[in-house]
Amino acid sequence: MAASPITDLPHTSRNTPGTADERVERLNASSTRRYLDPDVAVPGAPRPLSEGPVVPPEMLSIAGLGIDLTDTQLAVLAREELASITEMGLRFEAVLMAGFCLQLSIHRDLTDSRAVYALHEVGEETRHSRLFSRMLSELKPTAVNPLDSGLLRRLQRWGESEIIKRPALLDVLVLAGEEIPDLFQRKAAEHPDTDPFVKAVSKYHRQEEARHLAFARITVGEHWASASHFERWLVRHIAPLVVTDMFRMTVHPGVYATVGLPTWKTWRQANAAPRRLAMRYEACRGVLRALVDAGVLRAGRVPRGWQKLCGVDRHGRPTAPGLDELAAA
Repeated sequence: MAASPITDLPHTSRNTPGTADERVERLNASSTRRYLDPDVAVPGAPRPLSEGPVVPPEMLSIAGLGIDLTDTQLAVLAREELASITEMGLRFEAVLMAGFCLQLSIHRDLTDSRAVYALHEVGEETRHSRLFSRMLSELKPTAVNPLDSGLLRRLQRWGESEIIKRPALLDVLVLAGEEIPDLFQRKAAEHPDTDPFVKAVSKYHRQEEARHLAFARITVGEHWASASHFERWLVRHIAPLVVTDMFRMTVHPGVYATVGLPTWKTWRQANAAPRRLAMRYEACRGVLRALVDAGVLRAGRVPRGWQKLCGVDRHGRPTAPGLDELAAA
């Protein structure tokens, strides 16, 4: 049987009843009812993390590469990889909040339901970030990111300033920045060997991120309608390159040096590994589905960059297995 096109796959926004305004109002009501303080919902004190691997070996970036590590090395690498993912999550959420706050500062009607939900989301992201910071302090990473230099930080600040002032582009990256960790956290929460505290953090974060994804799916089409030709070109052709780097840098090269592995060589091998690619495909196909739903991209005319990012053809049909298909093969 031929693979289904992207338009035949499950679509959250299509299956959600009501107008866009009604869906945003429901998100506001849900956020009001479900206030979760991480210090209460995920206490974890005084020492929540176990001494062994905090995530199972098959969830590490080197899974499937045939690299032989001792149990001690696996425990160290698991902590360093999770710390790298957590730190990137913290930094991404800071960019997301900056973008929302910039939009709020020029929003004409601050009582509008979208403005109200943006305030909810900023508040929720600060709570997530506090929890991530707490977990990062428990992980005590020692890896040095070789890309953390003054020049690259300046380039990063410039790039982020360009992104946050373009709402449609920001929405696309928000979708990617939520879908990628959501998949990792779902797999971590489901695995019996994941550390209990890490499971609790994953469950807490995914509960609220579901609403954030729903909001981005609503607004991306609205922002697309008023986007400039240049911003549309960025979404079609530059955004998939940015998302590719976002995914590759969730685990930065420096983590491998902590267990004596070649830094850049191992990083390149890890990002080319079948399981790692399958994880990227599966996460990013969720982004593509949302963009097709919103009319940002069209099945049959999916740009090459998005095809490569998601492992699909121009119709959105998978050309490579996602994580679940790879596991079932």
